[in-house]
Amino acid sequence: MSVLPLVFTSGWASGVNAYAVVLLLGIFGATGLTDDVPEALQRPDVLIAAAVLFLCEAVADKIPYVDSVWDSVHTVIRPIAGAVVGALLAGQNGSLPDLAAGAVGGSTALMSHLVKAGTRMAVNTSPEPFSNIALSTAEDLGVAGIISFAIFHPLAAAVIAGTLLLIGIVILVVLWRRIRRFRRRRAQRREEKRLAAAGVQRPPE
Repeated sequence: MSVLPLVFTSGWASGVNAYAVVLLLGIFGATGLTDDVPEALQRPDVLIAAAVLFLCEAVADKIPYVDSVWDSVHTVIRPIAGAVVGALLAGQNGSLPDLAAGAVGGSTALMSHLVKAGTRMAVNTSPEPFSNIALSTAEDLGVAGIISFAIFHPLAAAVIAGTLLLIGIVILVVLWRRIRRFRRRRAQRREEKRLAAAGVQRPPE
């Protein structure tokens, strides 16, 4: 079960940015910094494709509403990527069945993806683009940091990833509750203005 923390962490990170996970793991394996990365992720064509797609995501992820469209497309891609990476890591290590590792990686990626997509939709209610840029940059740096840390300290990284996942869920719930209250109050004010305007325009009896 020694590979399970790395599988869990890579799954969480895949839900945020799957291409960065594949690229980083491939680079760590290709440079010989770790023996836990399977050769399938170290292939030059895989690294090139991951790098190109990572650059595309780095741009799309920082544009309001474009990021939500991108997230919608990746609702399937990120969990699958998490499952595949988890299964490959388990197959490389041989300490966890491939199907179980795929389930762990895929389900964790799906949860973190839903947190990311929901948070982005909430942030997009703000008209300025700077919050999107700041959040996207923080996500990219977070994925890079947690994957790098997981290579050398997988258990500690898994604890951090699990904590971030729980915090993300709490933040998402709080954001959406506030947005719902804000929209409800705005709709109520609009209705009051409409009724007031109708009252003013009503001819005297």
